[in-house]
Amino acid sequence: MTHLYDRHKAVIPDWIALYYKQPIELTHGEGRHVWDADGNRYLDFFGGILTTMTVHALPEVTKAVSEQAGRMIHSSTLYLNRPMVELAERVATLSGIPDARVFFTTSGTEANDTALLLATGYRSSNQILAMRNSYHGRSFSAVSITGNRGWSTTSLSPLQTLYVHGGVRTRGPYAQLSDAQFIEACVADLEDLLGQTRGVAALIAEPVQGVGGFTSPPDGLYAAFREVLDRHGILWISDEVQTGWGRTGDHFWGWQAHAENGPPDIVTFAKGIGNGMSIGGVVARSEIMNSLDANSISTFGGSPITMAAGVANLSYLLEHDLQGNARRVGGLLLERLRAIGASVPAVREVRGRGLMAGIELVRPGTDEANPDAAAAVLEAAREGGLLLGKGGGHNTSVLRIAPPLSLTVAEAEEGAAILERALQAI
Repeated sequence: MTHLYDRHKAVIPDWIALYYKQPIELTHGEGRHVWDADGNRYLDFFGGILTTMTVHALPEVTKAVSEQAGRMIHSSTLYLNRPMVELAERVATLSGIPDARVFFTTSGTEANDTALLLATGYRSSNQILAMRNSYHGRSFSAVSITGNRGWSTTSLSPLQTLYVHGGVRTRGPYAQLSDAQFIEACVADLEDLLGQTRGVAALIAEPVQGVGGFTSPPDGLYAAFREVLDRHGILWISDEVQTGWGRTGDHFWGWQAHAENGPPDIVTFAKGIGNGMSIGGVVARSEIMNSLDANSISTFGGSPITMAAGVANLSYLLEHDLQGNARRVGGLLLERLRAIGASVPAVREVRGRGLMAGIELVRPGTDEANPDAAAAVLEAAREGGLLLGKGGGHNTSVLRIAPPLSLTVAEAEEGAAILERALQAI
């Protein structure tokens, strides 16, 4: 790997991060496992950053991609595209948004860019509400609504962004309140903020903050926000890039934990739907989606080959009830992780839902983030045959766990045992 690593450093930007002191090259995968170039086998608990949603090398997806590639790989949105229409029909129905329209992109970043374009145009305003500790992508506009300092590469922005409390339940000024009081305080903060501005276009929020360390508010917060937003005509954008497609187990979309006042105006998605193929997208009410008054196309968004993969992958997910599996196996895994965390002084909190778990590490006896410990556990887990992710708004001190949604009980136990040894080693 040293030779490839040297070549990587010679041509790839320094800001492209690599995991591990000795980076690994993954060569192939099957089920919930992957192999590196040295032949080492790993249980994959990160799925290419929550992207391998079903299984590695899913035969149904491989077959759909191969057959479509044999016919036509690309045509653009200038021509009718049967796989794109088929996937759009299914996504529109599943979205819960009435009279929905779907626009496909190539990534979650581009999906959020599109949502911001729609919202600011529809509302004739460049003011956006975003959540503290949030992450929405790496483009110029997406960075400007990111409330996580580690990913905010510039203070320049095409948008005026105002940050709202609520995305992190167990840190910040409202952490000691009950859930009901927490929601009440966050709503009051939102009301106060809106009292000092005018003409806000939209609130964008992740139901579970991904890069932020799998933090989330109490259920119902965004429903309470929605009452305030509706009075001001402000749109609600739910960033489902990491939470969509049943990963949280309890719901198909993360926003459904906050559904009391109806669905969002706009939903963005990506990652898991393509199972590794580059698919993102936006779902919005027709009056919003059709409000653009200038030409727009997508050269690569909705390509026949990626859409064929998306149709096959979504079909597999629904036919095998992987949302239900995420709820069942994820619930067992979270219980096991919480039991492990209770015996490790460095573990501040184990949180999450479904197959989306975060373990926050601190210096024992304090609330101080411990990124060194997170890095050490990541290394130890890899040595034990388990791949994890990292994140968190507090110096990258959260272990992120998000296996494919087909994870078995035996694999959950295997991964938890490896992780237990890695945590105890620190």
